[in-house]
Amino acid sequence: MSTETQPVRRHTRQRAAVAAALEATDEFLSAQDLHAALRAGGDRIGLATVYRSLQTLAEDGAVDVRRGEDGEVTYRRCSTGHHHHLVCRVCGRTVEVESRVVERWAAGVARDSGFVDAVHTVEITGTCPGCADG
Repeated sequence: MSTETQPVRRHTRQRAAVAAALEATDEFLSAQDLHAALRAGGDRIGLATVYRSLQTLAEDGAVDVRRGEDGEVTYRRCSTGHHHHLVCRVCGRTVEVESRVVERWAAGVARDSGFVDAVHTVEITGTCPGCADG
């Protein structure tokens, strides 16, 4: 029986700064926007370090990752637990949603195709009430 261990990750000042900046907002931010905000706040951090920190935080499940229709990847602090997103295509407002129906459907699709240990991401786009009324 083999046991897999997670790599031990160092807690760096830079990663803590990136995590703190994400904690300060509920919005999805690009790495470039996050980098600019950190630099404006006096943090001397490189863009490559921001990208590496975001990648590590994403791998650890601490941030949500979203790829927009234009291909841009954005990040936001993650709530706890598995969830999905409902995203306004006009303003970017994002609502976290949980759905047992989606979970059962995804598990069934994987099982019917012979897949095991399957994971999934669901993102529904639409227009939020504020943008639809405007």
